[in-house]
Amino acid sequence: MDDNKFPNVKEVYGTVARNYAEFRPRYPSQLFSLLSSLTPQHHLAWDVGTGTGQAAIELSKYYARVVGTDTSERQIQHAEQRPNISYAVTPPSMTDQQLHSIVGPDYSVDLVTVAMAVHWFDLDKFYAQVKRVLKKPGGVIAVWAYCKPRVDPAVDAVHERFFSRIFPFSHPAAKVVVEEYETLPFPFAQVEGIKMEIEEQRTFDEYMGFFRTRHTLVGREEILEEFRAEFEAAWGAELHVSKAVKFPLCFKVGKV
Repeated sequence: MDDNKFPNVKEVYGTVARNYAEFRPRYPSQLFSLLSSLTPQHHLAWDVGTGTGQAAIELSKYYARVVGTDTSERQIQHAEQRPNISYAVTPPSMTDQQLHSIVGPDYSVDLVTVAMAVHWFDLDKFYAQVKRVLKKPGGVIAVWAYCKPRVDPAVDAVHERFFSRIFPFSHPAAKVVVEEYETLPFPFAQVEGIKMEIEEQRTFDEYMGFFRTRHTLVGREEILEEFRAEFEAAWGAELHVSKAVKFPLCFKVGKV
């Protein structure tokens, strides 16, 4: 596929920064408690592709210092602030000098996290830099994404039809999320057995808000509108009534 057929990822994420912060699921606190338990020390965590700082905020409860980096200035502008978090807008691929000045010297980072973003990276370059900055031994890298949300059989059936319609327009880099990161290259000693999901109460508009932030990237927002009536019928007459929405997380966690 020709990548020029797709919207620019950096520009799109910048455009939807406010909606992204509002409608994306909030990661459960137990996720960060678990990750922090895997690192012997808790001096420095690096959250890559930090966006609006969802993961960085939680990491700041466990690590003395957190660095959140993103290529989107607008995303960083909407990030929540904490005294022990420093945010930086970076180029897609940092030089070693930039890496050391923004993040830290070699073997200084306890934990590297990437939430819903690693599939957009130049993995060879990124993984090489992760291996440089992670502490040896004991450094941990964790990458994750949320997979198809689940509500109830009626809503989920509409989502399956909607997904089948929009999937052909997806950017090739995002298709690894559909495969639940099973096909994602990951040159680290993997920590197995980590399973988790997010459950949130959402109204119909909040449920649709999630899709607007997710599928803007394919440049086919009209497809979501095509399915809106079906989603409404499946949700039920009282669209303002919240339903439990579950977002399964798919993980790769590893050590150097």
